Amino acid sequence: MTPYVGYMTFGDYVDGPLGTSVSNEGAVVYGGTLALDVAPQLSLVGNLGYTESDLRVRIPIVGGVSIANTRILLYDAGLQYRFGTPGALGTGAIPFVEGGLGAIRYEVSKGPLTTNTTNFAGNVGGGIDLHVSRSLAFRGAVKDYIGKFDFKEATSFNLDSKVAHNVAFTAGISLAF
Repeated sequence: MTPYVGYMTFGDYVDGPLGTSVSNEGAVVYGGTLALDVAPQLSLVGNLGYTESDLRVRIPIVGGVSIANTRILLYDAGLQYRFGTPGALGTGAIPFVEGGLGAIRYEVSKGPLTTNTTNFAGNVGGGIDLHVSRSLAFRGAVKDYIGKFDFKEATSFNLDSKVAHNVAFTAGISLAF
């Protein structure tokens, strides 16, 4: 079990004319990961993350204009491969990579209006576990959630969104039972 906190950046969902774009503003993300070992260095992992951010239109020279508030739920499952195992005393630094499939659920609100959209997302990432004992490690990780924002479902506007890379930089504490 690994509770975590970090910072998430969002890719552009739509590129408009004259350098304009629509994206979420970067924000604090927090959540947790559960892992089940299926082999000495391979685990099934499940993740649940949450963040709140402003949906913004970026306009050159002027900057960004907030057009709505969003609550974002990230959930996924996948595989994690660790490049090694802890030493005899349960200590050591172990890098890992992971990949999986899941979804990003957006709740978009402006004033009294709220709408939702849930979009498929793949993810890839990696990091390092710094083991201080057999049951405790400090984790640093980076994970890229790759998906599209469905504007038609969320706003009724038929905008063609592009694939966005939404990257979470996190730190947490891994507890093994």
